[in-house]
Amino acid sequence: MANKVKNPMKVITGPNTRWSYCNAWEPKSINGGEPKYSVSLIIPKSDTVTLAKIKAAIEAAYKEGEAKLKGKGKTVPPLATLKTPLRDGDTERPDDPAYANAYFINANSTTAPGIVDADRQEIIDRSEVYSGVYGRASINFYAFNSNGNKGIACGLNNLQKIRDGEPLGSRARAEDDFADDDDDSTEDFLY
Repeated sequence: MANKVKNPMKVITGPNTRWSYCNAWEPKSINGGEPKYSVSLIIPKSDTVTLAKIKAAIEAAYKEGEAKLKGKGKTVPPLATLKTPLRDGDTERPDDPAYANAYFINANSTTAPGIVDADRQEIIDRSEVYSGVYGRASINFYAFNSNGNKGIACGLNNLQKIRDGEPLGSRARAEDDFADDDDDSTEDFLY
């Protein structure tokens, strides 16, 4: 087995992480910016192991990026004053039940994430990956300082789908829409 060097800014989330706003197949531009692959990772507050790893990775990214965060200033701003990617769903999304009793992180990348199933086999069928599935995510944290904004951001590396979940958003899956064979509307249409 290869000798692995541990990156303190890289985290693999727990299997109960839920994916929302999942743009894993095609990059999407937000507010006219560069198109990126992205996902909002909803992490239950009960997943204290993942949350501890994320907090440690944010701290490591802060320490690693002190020179960048300092910029032309005399001192490095305290981490508590910077924008960080770990956000409280109960506070920031109180009307969205998917974010209740959870934290969330928006991760993105300009390159497509690798996407595998629970057995680490590549997922090719795009319908298998949607907002609402549960899975693990490989993410990394880094400092940024651009256009007067300073903070810690989250990059998206890879995704591993563990299990299906109730789709999030207003769009129903085709399998669910056509699950009922009792619909007689086609007979009416044919006559």
